[in-house]
Amino acid sequence: MKFIADLHVHSHFSRATSRSLDPEHLALWGKKKGITLIGTGDVTHAGWLSELQDRLIEAENGLYRLKPELETSIEREVPASCQKPARFLLSGEISCIYKRGGKTRKLHHLILMPNMDAAFRLNKKLDRIGNLSSDGRPILGLDSRDLLEIVLEVSERAFFIPAHIWTPWFSLFGSKSGFDAIEECFGDLTSHIHALETGLSSDPPMNRRLSTIDNYLLVSNSDAHSPAKLGREANIFNTELDYDKILQAMIQRSGFEGTIEFFPEEGKYHFDGHRKCQVRLHPKETRAYDGICPSCGKPLTIGVLHRVEELSDRDIPKLAKDFHCLIPLTEILAEILDCGPSTKKVASAYEDLLAALGPELHILMDARPRDMEKAGGMLLSKAIVRMRQNQ
Repeated sequence: MKFIADLHVHSHFSRATSRSLDPEHLALWGKKKGITLIGTGDVTHAGWLSELQDRLIEAENGLYRLKPELETSIEREVPASCQKPARFLLSGEISCIYKRGGKTRKLHHLILMPNMDAAFRLNKKLDRIGNLSSDGRPILGLDSRDLLEIVLEVSERAFFIPAHIWTPWFSLFGSKSGFDAIEECFGDLTSHIHALETGLSSDPPMNRRLSTIDNYLLVSNSDAHSPAKLGREANIFNTELDYDKILQAMIQRSGFEGTIEFFPEEGKYHFDGHRKCQVRLHPKETRAYDGICPSCGKPLTIGVLHRVEELSDRDIPKLAKDFHCLIPLTEILAEILDCGPSTKKVASAYEDLLAALGPELHILMDARPRDMEKAGGMLLSKAIVRMRQNQ
């Protein structure tokens, strides 16, 4: 079975997130986007786990779905063309801040759990280390290697993915607080890492310039802070809807077909710069300024492209899986309609297209040009065709 999965999201218990990040709205937007499998996010937060227990029931092995009465209530808000089942997989992001090798390290990690019992066991262990209730994405003074060990002790079926590995401030290879190699971070437990999350500011060709990560699967997720942001990056599986089969696909790379990506230039950390100074520089320009901001005179934040160039050992990427770079449908409509992507005009056009053509990701990747032209006009059809051709 071919399906799309977005495994890294958040709940309303995380800081700076939408209040509507609840199971119902996640399922609703999953249907609108065409995403079958959604990570719950924030599995370390007791309040969120309680909500999940109240609103979800067990479905396939290791997966959950909305209770029937809740499923019925959201079906009324979704076009008939988008009525596909939505499933949940228990997931959460943890922020580790610690000292190693004379430097402060700050890394985020995505953890997948096989069931509620395992999630509760993990939380019992982590609650002795830090405050899990202050944020849906807790900050722990815990070495990444030690967190991985705890996760594996809790369940051999858990899955550990270093999150958005190039983000300057909070990631495995981040310029501000990361490492230069996976082994430096995880040491003797490195063999338990099978997948790396690329993040919004990089794409597979950038990552595949590093031969040191050839043996790792690249995954992509939205890290959504609101339901409408689901699927801005995602994964394409072709396997059974089954927790263990999904993990097997990521470990053995069979049944994992590829990823859906942002155009990396749209990620806010792609280039170097200073947000407050409104300075945005290509790595060549950064080197010309000796790494100093031309506006304020302080060191620039080194972005993803620059960091990739520092660590890469080949110019031609060795690609292993397909990938699709997409622009969110609301942003395409905003350009066509000459208004903001959050306007009622765009929202109305968006819902009309979903009713006529199906879920958003189907429209962006697979809908036939003549069908798009009939439903949304020639300009929409041409815009999406150009996007598919990287024009």
